[in-house]
Amino acid sequence: MPVKIKFLGGAKTVTGSSHLISAGNTDILLDGGLFQGHREAFYKINTTFHYNPRTIKAMVLSHAHIDHCGNIPNLIKQGLRCKIYTTSATKDLADLMLVDSGKIQEEDVRYVNKINRRMGLPLRKALYTAKEASGATRIFRSIAYNQKFCIAKDIFATIVDAGHILGSGIIILDIKDADRSLRLGYAVDLGRKNLPLLNNPVIPQGLDYLILESTYGGRLHRPIEEAQSKLREAISRAIKRGGKVLIPSFTLERTQEVIYFLNELLKDKIIPCVPIYVDSPLATNITDLFKFHLDFLNAGTRQAISRGDNPFELLNLRFIREQKESKALNTDKRPMIIIAGSGMCESGRILHHLQNNIEDSRNMILVVGYMAQDTLGRRIVEKTPFVKIFGVEYELNAEVVVINSFSGHADQVELLDFVSECLPLKRIFLVHGEVEQSQALAEILMQKGLDVRIPDKDEEVLLN
Repeated sequence: MPVKIKFLGGAKTVTGSSHLISAGNTDILLDGGLFQGHREAFYKINTTFHYNPRTIKAMVLSHAHIDHCGNIPNLIKQGLRCKIYTTSATKDLADLMLVDSGKIQEEDVRYVNKINRRMGLPLRKALYTAKEASGATRIFRSIAYNQKFCIAKDIFATIVDAGHILGSGIIILDIKDADRSLRLGYAVDLGRKNLPLLNNPVIPQGLDYLILESTYGGRLHRPIEEAQSKLREAISRAIKRGGKVLIPSFTLERTQEVIYFLNELLKDKIIPCVPIYVDSPLATNITDLFKFHLDFLNAGTRQAISRGDNPFELLNLRFIREQKESKALNTDKRPMIIIAGSGMCESGRILHHLQNNIEDSRNMILVVGYMAQDTLGRRIVEKTPFVKIFGVEYELNAEVVVINSFSGHADQVELLDFVSECLPLKRIFLVHGEVEQSQALAEILMQKGLDVRIPDKDEEVLLN
């Protein structure tokens, strides 16, 4: 039985992860992610399928980040009807994340269309609405870690802890027929050791092939402990000059990590006690899921929560749900910290905060996550003098501070260590990384005598 991989998305880029595994006449999807980038590319790439969603027999979902699950409602609109297997935490988180994605798209389209009408430009449509996203998880099936299950004839899957976000998984496929058996590992995304809140990644054994992320394939992270000290230095500096600290943050996991560290700094009284706003309707619900899915958290966090020492509960922390409250922050001149989605500054409420605060040199944009190429977030990280927000150009006067030690992705050393513990391997496919990052990791792996390939988007590879 021939086995092929088609790299549908997340190849030579970090967004839109989706890969098609074909075993004989059976097609399996690994992830169904949303490509994030410039609006033109966003609509074109996310609506173009080089396969028929109706023929997919099953999908296995690694985790609930939008670049891995965000195109599922659109796939369902295009005829996807199979079961989607994932962990219970990912199922519950994806339910929230997908509806929120639909809402953000609707809000974004309404705002952009106001400008387009004035300029005589074509009107946009949301890729999917909140209503269309709300039923997507009905076809999800919850699977426990380390539970081997059948997803199609002669194809079995197992999900083990990836240590990346709550409920995230490394997917293992066992494909068998009369002639041979093949074991494929999918570690996209892979977490780091000793992160707050989460367990360490599990190392899969007995793999023949490995699809591996390479987001930081050419870079090294500073220790996670440094995040707290850098956070302290940056916040103290901005508050001292009377500015606001804007933190574009992925709503899931990164926001909780930032709150965790802010809690530690406030407990030790080493940053000023200013208002902290989490401007995302998701935050309270996600925090509730963290407490509900305690089995997915590390032992230290479980113990803290059980004794009433919840790292997510701060006296000066307020969750913002309504747009009216969100907009009111822009006229509030007090020093404050605003954590808002989306992490790459391409959509969501962070855009309105940037629009109103980016030209004031007292303010700070504190970047705590990865910003992909061709996103507003990347242009801010690169300190482009002028940036466009909702089609209008603004001068970037606010101080930009980047803290890379927050990353939930394995760096080069951690990726190499992971591969070394998975050996022997017939071949490694590097995805979920910009080209220079994938190449940097590939060079080191090939120096070790390993067969490594960096596939192109929509490239199809036959597994021997």
